[in-house]
This record gives sequence, structure tokens and C-alpha cells, in this order.
Amino acid sequence: MSTKKHYYLKTPAKILIAVAALGLVIAVYEIFNLDAVFRYFFGGKTYSNADFGIADYISSVDRDGDGLDDQSDILAGARAYVSKKPEYKSCYYKGGYPDDGYGVCTDVVAQALRAAGYDLMELVSADIESDRRDYDADVGDSNIDFRRVRNLIVYFRHTAKELTTDIKEIGEWQGGDIVVFEGHIGIVSDKRNKNGTPLVIHHGSENQGDYEQDILELRDDVVGHFRVT
Repeated sequence: MSTKKHYYLKTPAKILIAVAALGLVIAVYEIFNLDAVFRYFFGGKTYSNADFGIADYISSVDRDGDGLDDQSDILAGARAYVSKKPEYKSCYYKGGYPDDGYGVCTDVVAQALRAAGYDLMELVSADIESDRRDYDADVGDSNIDFRRVRNLIVYFRHTAKELTTDIKEIGEWQGGDIVVFEGHIGIVSDKRNKNGTPLVIHHGSENQGDYEQDILELRDDVVGHFRVT
């Protein structure tokens, strides 16, 4: 006859272990922001301003006179540019604007503003000439100055409305705004995730799967948020 003992957990102990395991899973999920990671790779349902009771911002300016306000023009311009699926490559172009199907993050912003009637190459060059002290010493070539993030953040601080960088203040973020990260830049989308955080239209690498992505909750390096006024 076997004398081997069998040990069984009583129901209360099983419940406690299950609760502890569930708590650990939730903690890991929250600490590593796995929900945002999942949405980044697999997407998810998107929402609009109306879903969060946020009024659409409409600019009072229509610089190019096309009947569409600047804010809407910038957003539409960003989408039109990335719809061409530019490939990522950092090159110098005589004439400034890439013309061969390649581009980088700053080109999304430059082309978005161009669609609204703003020539960012000329504007940045003029701002550098009028107030060079805030820019790095390595400026003076209009073909490339406007395609450098470090110059654009200075330019927008000089000329645009500077807004909060706190992504939890969802009512302060609108499609067509400009968001600047450390070494990166993009256009804020009018699409939002389930938390109300907007997606970003951007071009960050040659391996990027989509140009409109839910990235704000995955980054902690937002250094600027601007609105062209």
C-alpha cells in the first residue's frame, strides 16, 4: 500500500494565489504599457474629437486661399504626402525639397505646411537671418536648415503658438498641430486612441510599417507642441 502523501490547496488559498497572479499580470501590463505597445503594432479602434467632447479647432487663417483653413490644410497636406509612401533616406538636396520619393521626418512637416501655403525653407532661412542667436552655429544653408529638427523647434518657438507637452491634456491636442520629440518631429492626427491621445503622422525610419501611428503614449521625449497661427 502506498504511503505517498498528496497535498492539496484549499479553496481560499487557491483564490488568493489566483488573485495575486492576476495582480502581477496587471502590474506588468501597466508598468510596461503593454496596451500601448499592442496598439502600436496591431492598431485598434480610433476615435474623433466628438467622442471626447472636444471641439474641433478651426484656424481663422487661410493662407493659400483655397477655402480650407490652415489647420485643416496642414493635416490634409501631411496625409497627402505620406499617401505617396516616401522611402526613408537622409540626403542633401540642392533646392531643399526632396524630389525623388525619399524623405525624413522633417519632410512630413515641410510638405504639410507647403500644402497650406507656407514655404518652410524660405521661412526658416528668413528667421535665421533675423535672429541667429537661438540657432546653432552650423546654419546658413537654406537647402538643409529647414530639414533639421533642432532648427525647426527654434523656428516654431519664434513663430507658432506653443502648447502643452502633457499628452494627458487631450483637449489641448488637435489634428494639424506639430509635435517635436528629441531628434524627431511629426504632425498630430485628428484620430485618437481609446484614451483620447492623438495618433501622429510621421516618418521615423526605413522599417516603419505605417505613417499614422499611436506613438505618443510610448514616448517620454516630447519636447515641443506647436500650432501655426
